Amino acid sequence: MNQSKDNIILIGMMGTGKSTVGCLLGEQLGYPLVDLDAAVEQEEGCSIASMFANHGEAYFRQAESSMLQQVLTGTQQVIATGGGAVLDPLNCEYMQRLGWVVALAAEVNDIVARVQGDGVRPLLADHPEDRVRTILEERKNAYLFADYTVDTSKHSAEEVASLILARYRV
Repeated sequence: MNQSKDNIILIGMMGTGKSTVGCLLGEQLGYPLVDLDAAVEQEEGCSIASMFANHGEAYFRQAESSMLQQVLTGTQQVIATGGGAVLDPLNCEYMQRLGWVVALAAEVNDIVARVQGDGVRPLLADHPEDRVRTILEERKNAYLFADYTVDTSKHSAEEVASLILARYRV
């Protein structure tokens, strides 16, 4: 295991399985799972949807970046980022320096099926399939800095976790 990168950081579009896979990885490694969105909500005392509605996306992105920097002061943890955490190049730099970055990817139809009707994703409020396609296009290069990429459309969450662990323990 690469001791200098003992945080596993999961990045990827919403609905690719970051929280689910992160939970499995944490259990198998004995590392805590830090869900970055949940940490931001706890710190801010309101939901992400409320932050978007009351303060705008830029406010949320700043809160997200601050929380990521705070979380990355720790070690031996699995961090499930929000899908847009990669939009700030400084976030990407911190993640590369302080963790082993794994990008989770999935097909549009799988993402839509996973997130449809959950009501907590402000970026998908209207026309989720069109929004997913647009966001994927906008971010098509944003996840390329990852150390490893897994397509979660082709594997169960357990299989994805196993693939990641096999690579991580090399």
